[in-house]
Amino acid sequence: MDIPNAFIGKTTQPTREEVASALGPTTEVWKQLIDWMAEQGVADQEWKSSSPKHGWALRLKLKKRNIVYLSPCAGCFRVAFVLGDRAVAAARQGDLSKTILKLLDEAPRYAEGTGVRFMVKGAKDLDTARKLAIVKLAN
Repeated sequence: MDIPNAFIGKTTQPTREEVASALGPTTEVWKQLIDWMAEQGVADQEWKSSSPKHGWALRLKLKKRNIVYLSPCAGCFRVAFVLGDRAVAAARQGDLSKTILKLLDEAPRYAEGTGVRFMVKGAKDLDTARKLAIVKLAN
């Protein structure tokens, strides 16, 4: 079951406090991923909402290049990457879990690339997010 974005219906960007309240126990994991991304040079942050019915997502960018979207949910968050063909091929050659490889196989294809989304419910899920970020940055 897909857990909905915590800010569906909200017309203004969520505050830091609102994000922490929604994330609950995964607030620290959210911060760890953002800090790690900044160490990789991905420090530009921008909150985006395509419409109130979709909620809000934090877009992390390297210069003008979108690297990852983080969407707060109740007690967890969704990580979304759009990978080009080279990145998908590199991900398949990496040491990703069978679950993530299956996600790649089933992911929707867009003009921009293959959309890979998964939930982060704890620190154990950070490894996958980091591996995909490294693939995205290298390709």
